[in-house]
Amino acid sequence: MSLFDHAKSVYADWGVDAEAAIARALAVPISIHCWQADDVAGFEKHEGGTDSGGIMATGNYPGRARNADEVRQDYDRVLTLVPGVHRANLHATYAETCGKVVGRDQLSVEHFASWIDWARQRGIKLDFNPTYFAHPLAASGYTVSNSDPEIQSFWIRHGIVCRNIAAGMSKALGGECINNHWIPDGGKDATVDRWSPRKRLIEAFDEILNEPLEGCTDAVESKLFGLGSEDYVVGSFEFYLSYSLTRKVMLCMDMGHFHPTESVADKLSSILQYQDRVLLHTSRPMRWDSDHVVIYNDDLRAVFFELQRGDALDRAVIALDFFDASINRIGAYVVGIRATRKAILNALLEPTAEIQTLESEGKNARKLALLEETKTLPFGAVWEELCRQADVPVGKAWIQEMESYESTVLANR
Repeated sequence: MSLFDHAKSVYADWGVDAEAAIARALAVPISIHCWQADDVAGFEKHEGGTDSGGIMATGNYPGRARNADEVRQDYDRVLTLVPGVHRANLHATYAETCGKVVGRDQLSVEHFASWIDWARQRGIKLDFNPTYFAHPLAASGYTVSNSDPEIQSFWIRHGIVCRNIAAGMSKALGGECINNHWIPDGGKDATVDRWSPRKRLIEAFDEILNEPLEGCTDAVESKLFGLGSEDYVVGSFEFYLSYSLTRKVMLCMDMGHFHPTESVADKLSSILQYQDRVLLHTSRPMRWDSDHVVIYNDDLRAVFFELQRGDALDRAVIALDFFDASINRIGAYVVGIRATRKAILNALLEPTAEIQTLESEGKNARKLALLEETKTLPFGAVWEELCRQADVPVGKAWIQEMESYESTVLANR
């Protein structure tokens, strides 16, 4: 009897179909972010500085992608090492403009033609993000909520053209394109007027999101604080939760954008009482929102257990958001993607119905005992079978392939 046959038998005794869990776990799309490949640098050609707060990759490990072709090359390698259905998630600054300076308010879907062709050839869909940072007009720390009408108008136009790009991607590839809006706007210290920027942000996003666009599904992303906005972030959780409910747009919850003592998992059963879906960024804060590589930890598992227990896994759009320039970037990708898929599978292997029945009957000692016993079920054997079925490396075998790619490709950059 193989290890998986044994594991399948053990889970069957708990009333869980391991094969069905594998099939469903493989079918959940995970949107892979482009910015791990090049440290959030992008390939924009423009005049002036790029200074702005809110985002930064640290480290100088060799092998950073220097152009869009190298990002796609890295994507291709990563996709051979990770199981399941995937999407690719782009920022506006990953446009290809043939070396020409193109204002962000002048971008169009044609500047992403190579990305669309690449995605079509691989049978994957694209997601998108306006880039409201790393630009001369973001240097003040305020973009869409800026008090200068000309600067604010520029960023509103950028948001509008990005929605059109997302709609164009959707039309070209079929299916929706998630278009996520995150802004770094805020103050570094002792912000006195917290009202006016939020009022301006409401008005600006109302203008950006005014026209329904087929195929473009907009989301708004909150944050607790950022670099240069430690004291005050305009787009806080309370702001965007309220905005998303009243404007009927998707709420994005990044796991690293909350206070360390907050549980993102606990928020899901509240938010999804009122929202149809939520965009979930798997990330890992370490003392602050540093976007560390996602690992298979308690926070990640808790999120997917909560979704599975509420029969809401299909109501969460899963995307990655981390970047580490201090380690092999292919390794960062694969660790984070595989960790996220592991957490999905682990949740699907829980005998939830039995445990919830015990809870409803008040048999809490038995419930607690069973929850403890599930922690030592042979999950690893099921994960390895999932990888075999997906025809990707099992166990640590992918590490050798990562290092081979580093020596033959990344070392030559």
